[in-house]
Amino acid sequence: MNIFFFNIVCRVVIVISLTISAIYLSGCNVDEDPMDKPVVTVGNSSLTIGELKSAIPENISHSDSVAVAEDYIGRWVQTKLFLLQAESNLTQEEKDVERLLDEYRTSLLVHMYQQKLLQQKHAPLITTRDIENYYEEMKDNFTLQENIFKGVFLKIPLDAPNQNIVKEWAQSDMNEDLINIEAYAIQYANTYEQYTNRWIPFNRVIHLLPQSVNNVSSFLRRYSFYEYSDSQYNYYLAIHNFVLAGDYAPVSYVEDRIKAILLNKKRKDFIDKMSKELYEEALQNKIVNFH
Repeated sequence: MNIFFFNIVCRVVIVISLTISAIYLSGCNVDEDPMDKPVVTVGNSSLTIGELKSAIPENISHSDSVAVAEDYIGRWVQTKLFLLQAESNLTQEEKDVERLLDEYRTSLLVHMYQQKLLQQKHAPLITTRDIENYYEEMKDNFTLQENIFKGVFLKIPLDAPNQNIVKEWAQSDMNEDLINIEAYAIQYANTYEQYTNRWIPFNRVIHLLPQSVNNVSSFLRRYSFYEYSDSQYNYYLAIHNFVLAGDYAPVSYVEDRIKAILLNKKRKDFIDKMSKELYEEALQNKIVNFH
């Protein structure tokens, strides 16, 4: 059955089903629950009006309801057809999934309990010293794959006032100057990006420049302040600091990554410790017995 014909059939089935359910729900005295009436059947499995209704979000339009219902029915039928094929073509051994389900249940319950233990008994604290020590020990793992920088970028109309002082502010690290430049940018700048307190990949600002940069490394080495003008705008890029690809990343740039590594390690150590204690206690209490 092609998709077009299948969708038509689905729409007809939905309309008929909803019409029948509406008649039943309007007050006809019947013993059968209208929500149990099948919408579509594949083999011995049926999708009921109640099941379809629960899959459709409330407070959406009729046309959206029909679209959602069609999609749900289509996926339901497809799944059931694949299941029929699987039942017919897999061996009895291949269809025996009890062991897999039991293993999955066991793994899921153990994981849930371990997470509960972590929440209740272990809230590892990662200090700045921890991060710095790990960084120094594993420094070779933190070489940069891209150029990064700190700085300020502005794109300002040619006729905007006081641009000489703006250029001074852009090159300054003083909080007062950064506040001034932000206030100025809100009023006059077409584009304003400030990355003075954090490292970012330099590629994030290259596309803002009016001219292409063929050799990024040379560009960063050459300019601490870059400016360019076209017929409408002045472009200013103040490069406060940079680190080139292949060099070691600043520790602040990889801090979140290191913190995640250390958290996982401390959590694993805690679970390992709990596992050992649980095992020793079980041996003492004769819960575990080797034969």
